[in-house]
Amino acid sequence: MTRRIINNYGDFEALVGQEIGVSEYITITQEQINLFAEATIDHQWIHTDPARAAVESPFKSTIAHGYLTLSMLTYLWFSIVDVRNVKMVVNYGLEQLRFNQPVLVNSRVRAKVTLVSVANLRGITKIQVKIVLEIEGNKKPATTALPLSFITSNSQLSGRKFRSGSVVPDFAGHAADHNIL
Repeated sequence: MTRRIINNYGDFEALVGQEIGVSEYITITQEQINLFAEATIDHQWIHTDPARAAVESPFKSTIAHGYLTLSMLTYLWFSIVDVRNVKMVVNYGLEQLRFNQPVLVNSRVRAKVTLVSVANLRGITKIQVKIVLEIEGNKKPATTALPLSFITSNSQLSGRKFRSGSVVPDFAGHAADHNIL
């Protein structure tokens, strides 16, 4: 899949109200669910005990933690877009988060992303996207959310002086090694 390249604020502005893209499907495995349970100390049997879930769960299977599916949105977002000239991206918030349907182990999910809004806040770009996490073969999405992010480009930070008196060095022309939403 070819990622959509976004070079600057104007590229974001041109996409407001449009679907930016759809990711490839990825499989949510029991290993991922177990590792997430370890990291979050959430070992509820509906997530981590396949034998018990097969008998007692209404889903007859383990299910992914809702927050595991939420945490996958960053990866899926950046599999759709390649935002260039980025110094850093900061999560600002999340609106209208809904866990609409459980994701059963070994389900395949993908993200559909639409740009809702973009704003220039004194040189910092604020975006809001709508992300719908779809489950292969299901009409009802697993998760819907409207994340907000601040994006600082290399050129926006360049030479800016902060209250501490420190100055950010000139990084213009160097893309970030890894984009984080």
